[in-house]
Amino acid sequence: MPELPEVEGVVRALQPVVAGKVIRHVQVSNTICTSIKEGKACIIKDMNPEKFSNTLQSMTIKEVERRSKYIFFYLENHDLNYVLVNHLGMTGAWFHVHSLNEITEGKFQKHIHIVFTFDEDEYLVYADIRRFGEMRLLHSIDEYPPLLEIAPEPFSKEALSHFLTKLTLPKYMNKPVKEVIMDSHVIAGCGNIYATESLFRMKIHPARKLSRISAKRKIELFYTIVEVLKESIHAGGSSISDYRNINGEAGGMQDRLQMYGKKECPICHTNTKQLVISGRNSVYCPNCQH
Repeated sequence: MPELPEVEGVVRALQPVVAGKVIRHVQVSNTICTSIKEGKACIIKDMNPEKFSNTLQSMTIKEVERRSKYIFFYLENHDLNYVLVNHLGMTGAWFHVHSLNEITEGKFQKHIHIVFTFDEDEYLVYADIRRFGEMRLLHSIDEYPPLLEIAPEPFSKEALSHFLTKLTLPKYMNKPVKEVIMDSHVIAGCGNIYATESLFRMKIHPARKLSRISAKRKIELFYTIVEVLKESIHAGGSSISDYRNINGEAGGMQDRLQMYGKKECPICHTNTKQLVISGRNSVYCPNCQH
């Protein structure tokens, strides 16, 4: 699942090519239409596909921003303002193309679900192999309360104090530290990949209870997470499995990962172990991480 660095890369690539563009037409796949008609949630949330398409038509994309793992498209049409909120799920990807044939990777070509047409022969395409991604068309983010509950951006001034305050709450004390730092209410945008990397750098076992970590180490852990996230942004994110930046571009952070997906510790060469924490496989070194 794309985490903060991957989504940041997508937003940085989208902003210069779509800002200021007018959406002339929106095409939604038969898969989405049929699924929603049958009462099954599928990408477009809380709105029928016809209304989704009609509302977006003639809207101008003013700006594209990231908030945690979400992409916000700010839209305007005269006195009407909307925010299209997109979560990439596990396999969502955006393509800015002049022909759908430019999407050459078959697994994305077969799973095109939404096509935004700008002027003639210019398209913004959303493909999603497993269809776990989401799109919500809102007047403002206040209409979707979970967005308001996300922790401050980890690079902001208030992020550390928010992080430390959350860690004092009783509900987190007996939880594994990895589960806590993957909680978006505690720190925004840190998922399985970067939680794994951060804990390895700190030599902290992912299952260690939060209550067994000192105040000093909690501060160090926060700054390590921020460091790892910034490093990944600089590297273009991690292209593991189906993640792509726009137009199928891969990131480079996967080549720098030290623990995620590894069979052997790069420091002591001990075979790594795995355990499941909060439903996610957690890889760690049994020798280096305690």
